[in-house]
Amino acid sequence: MDQFMEQALSEARVALGRGEVPVGCVFIYEGKVIAKGSNYVNATKNATRHAEFVCIDGVLSFCNENGLDHRKVFPKVSVVVSVEPCIMCAAALHNLKVKEILFGCINDRFGGLTVLDVSKVLGSNVKTTGGFQKDLAMDLLKDFYKGENPSAPVPKQKRKCN
Repeated sequence: MDQFMEQALSEARVALGRGEVPVGCVFIYEGKVIAKGSNYVNATKNATRHAEFVCIDGVLSFCNENGLDHRKVFPKVSVVVSVEPCIMCAAALHNLKVKEILFGCINDRFGGLTVLDVSKVLGSNVKTTGGFQKDLAMDLLKDFYKGENPSAPVPKQKRKCN
């Protein structure tokens, strides 16, 4: 497990280097990484380009290239992600019926387990476990939030009311 989390953290570092929220992810099928990715939200100006969605696209490509039915592959996929998937990503992973979700640090703002237990909402039995190398994952997030997000909207000036 540690080697896969190291790969997810490596992807998160790549995202940080691009000015993205440092989340990295790998999808494991039959003991091998078949997809890896990191956030591309700022680069693409597309809010769905989270690391998990990048990997979902990677699995679909892997299945197409290898003549596999993605509906049979996803239930055998272990998802390893540096940060707890957000509600959107957690819902996608649960709907795809992945085997399990393993993550580093919690996402106490948008987490699909911590903030809203997506598995209960969807009636899913996908096992979700956190805490793997959580301090390293949290350090990357802290590094990101110390700096400026170049894609953040310009704050509005407050007007005084007389």
